[in-house]
Amino acid sequence: MFSLHSARLRTVLTGLALTGLAVTTAQGFASAAPAPVHERGAARASVVDTIEDGAARSLALSLADRAWQRQVSGALAQGKAVGLRGLTAGSATRGANGLGAHIAQADRQVADAKGLGADAGSLLQVRLVGAAAEGVEPLVASSPSDDNATVVVAYDSAGKAYELAADHAPDRPVYLVDVDTDKATEAGLKVLRDELAAAGLQAPAAAPVNTAAAATGYWTTRVTAVTVSDVKEPWFKGAAEIFDLVTGFGLDGKVRVDTVTMPYLDDENKTYYPNQILVNWSLYKYNLADVVMMEDDGDTNYSALAKAIAAVLLTITDQGAYIPLANAVIDAMPASWWTDDPDYVDSWYTLATTTTGTRTGAAGNGKMTFDRYYVSAL
Repeated sequence: MFSLHSARLRTVLTGLALTGLAVTTAQGFASAAPAPVHERGAARASVVDTIEDGAARSLALSLADRAWQRQVSGALAQGKAVGLRGLTAGSATRGANGLGAHIAQADRQVADAKGLGADAGSLLQVRLVGAAAEGVEPLVASSPSDDNATVVVAYDSAGKAYELAADHAPDRPVYLVDVDTDKATEAGLKVLRDELAAAGLQAPAAAPVNTAAAATGYWTTRVTAVTVSDVKEPWFKGAAEIFDLVTGFGLDGKVRVDTVTMPYLDDENKTYYPNQILVNWSLYKYNLADVVMMEDDGDTNYSALAKAIAAVLLTITDQGAYIPLANAVIDAMPASWWTDDPDYVDSWYTLATTTTGTRTGAAGNGKMTFDRYYVSAL
């Protein structure tokens, strides 16, 4: 699994040998403070980074309870991510009991940092990187949100910190704490849609607004194949969730933004054949629309993203002819977000009702093949 990124966001990660760096040993879960920012290879430490790092250190300290350590090892043996809150709730060990309250609080803090609200549920998860080895105690690390981090800080059960090279997989097992992006993106896009709708940028799409189209059916642009390249994904990244912002002018003449998710986009340079509807033309005034492809790998604040986009798009009015909107969406994002937050992947300008065939995105990072597809009325 990986995170997709534009070439403008990428730099080559420098090599660092695996070294040990002792720091203060925490005496309990309450004192499991996150590592200083400089210990992340001078990378920008976001709010979510800080929360994840504290959760990782607390998990590491809890593994001093060998009964709990064996349970965690068994749960992660298959290499699949496991929710931390569920993992602690399902154990009666001393280590799990001490950790549970910290993880519950960290989940609430992550939800708040991502603008998801109190009903987002459990978001922090843990997975095994590398193979477990008998007699080798796994370290516990969190995934930095910045792909350009040169080191990943990990902890052992005594609270000692180590710097792991970010440019190659570690030579010992590591439990990696990060955000469940599947769950976070689902909740986040709902926030995005709700806030855009509240701003008048997304009319309800349960049925076509065009009454004639509703009676007979309507034309769509469908994605029959999609490929994204240039990912250079570091080992510490988990799954990324891809979503598209489709922009155009609604039938009321106001700017409209629709969201389309592409959760199947997992591997670089692999072609997927989703046959997925991208644009419902019955919702748009003109026969042109733009598409901006983005991804969330843990750090996106969807409420802030919606407000930033709305603030720019609400200033654009219908001039009686189509105006490309992709640049406005991209420019709306604060400069700080380009480190890794909701990463720009690529964009496709002026898709038309007649667009067919394969088109490479403006950033040269993605290709999509389109066809016309008519959706008949029932």
